[in-house]
Amino acid sequence: MKTYTDEQLIADYLEGDEKALEALIKRYLKPIYSFVYRFAGDAQVVEDITQEIFVKVWRNLKKFDQSKRFKPWIFTIAKNTCLDWQKKKRAVPFSVLDNEGELSFVETIKDPTLLPNELLERQDIIATLNKALENLSSKYRMVLFLRYNDHFNFREIAEVLGESINTVKSRHRRALILLKKLLTEL
Repeated sequence: MKTYTDEQLIADYLEGDEKALEALIKRYLKPIYSFVYRFAGDAQVVEDITQEIFVKVWRNLKKFDQSKRFKPWIFTIAKNTCLDWQKKKRAVPFSVLDNEGELSFVETIKDPTLLPNELLERQDIIATLNKALENLSSKYRMVLFLRYNDHFNFREIAEVLGESINTVKSRHRRALILLKKLLTEL
């Protein structure tokens, strides 16, 4: 089965191929859901926001500048939709990383082949890291999440956040320095 680029799928959809839009949504559903989950934490709210994001994508796909990359565009829509929701609801802040038994950002990357004593030690490290991350401001946390959880490069992060690449690099460096300082204090 041939894998199409985002741009090919968009072009096919704009020419009337509904399956291309389905493929595009399927490709981005999990990453967008994960991104939104960090803002809201409540699965039902996350589903509603995620659905709203894809409705916005569908409505605005004809306006999408095809000289740009799709991934930063869709994540910008996701970020703005989450921020709008946060303003309306004054709900759980982006900093909430652990939610009633749900896996946190750090726990999702742990190695399942570790020995039990290593797992206990790692859980302590994860708890410490989560606590330190909660103490960072959202502008720093967002850069770290996009960089290390969503695997964005600095240019993509800059596009999503609407900031210059130098600002993003500076925030990334400051976030790492602050995180290191917070970890030594815990």
